[in-house]
Amino acid sequence: MSAPRVLKMGTRGSPLARAQSSWYARTVEAANPGLTVESVLIKTSGDTLSERVNEGRYEAPADSNVKAMFVKEIETALMDGRVDFAVHSAKDLPADLPEGLVLAGFPRREDPSDVFIGAPGVARFADLPQGATVGTASLRRQIQLRAPRPDLKFTALRGNVDTRLRKLSEGQASGIILALAGLRRLGLASTPHEVLGADLVLPAPGQGSLAVECSEARADVRAALAPTFDEDTRLETELERRLLKAVGGGCSTPLGALARVSGAEVSVRVFWSDAEGRRQVRVSGQAGRRPEELSNLVDGLVQRVLAGA
Repeated sequence: MSAPRVLKMGTRGSPLARAQSSWYARTVEAANPGLTVESVLIKTSGDTLSERVNEGRYEAPADSNVKAMFVKEIETALMDGRVDFAVHSAKDLPADLPEGLVLAGFPRREDPSDVFIGAPGVARFADLPQGATVGTASLRRQIQLRAPRPDLKFTALRGNVDTRLRKLSEGQASGIILALAGLRRLGLASTPHEVLGADLVLPAPGQGSLAVECSEARADVRAALAPTFDEDTRLETELERRLLKAVGGGCSTPLGALARVSGAEVSVRVFWSDAEGRRQVRVSGQAGRRPEELSNLVDGLVQRVLAGA
């Protein structure tokens, strides 16, 4: 009997990254009988920065471009052949991929919403007392939440989900903002939380989606990943990434984007702001699924954002 095929999967070592990549590995194996997926943990410069921040040895500025630092070393491992594919949170990916790498897998998207988790006695965002401090390092979240609550203060709580929940319990903030997808993938959905609607906070482009990256030349890997491909998730995520690239591209850009597929229709909502929150733009639109219709929709939204900027 021949040995089973083996593919090496690159992933970060954070609890969330390991949870979601392990789930994806099982999905790939189930779709490819005889295939074994081995996890290769890769420590990124973003992980190192987070450790220094959590230990109090470094204070990262709130607008630092940390997200791109969570993929660089993994993409290097892909390009030099140490891993065959990599699993990322789609919102961590910069708008442009390195030459020769492609996104070859989009498993079904988790709910992209942000959630509010309050300290004892603060069940909802609306319950926050005057002048309360909210923990989030995201300018996108800070600026949108400050619109209805200009009295709020924000602190850049960083670290993994457990670290942020611990900091909340220690009284470092009256509430924190997290992605619902992360809570669910970590098995923490029972943590009391309030889902924040898109009218209040539009999520980051790609939030709730996993993006699976590999070499464009590896047809064998792409074939193995093909059964996990969810077309609606691909369409939503790639539309949001196109908006990210067209409007600014940087991971620290205060940009929210949410595309949702419903049958033959696609709706898209966009939030953009300058870094100070002085100029804010919200636009939306919808179109059919044909490529030319979607291109016209994205182009029109970008023009409206740039006109308002």
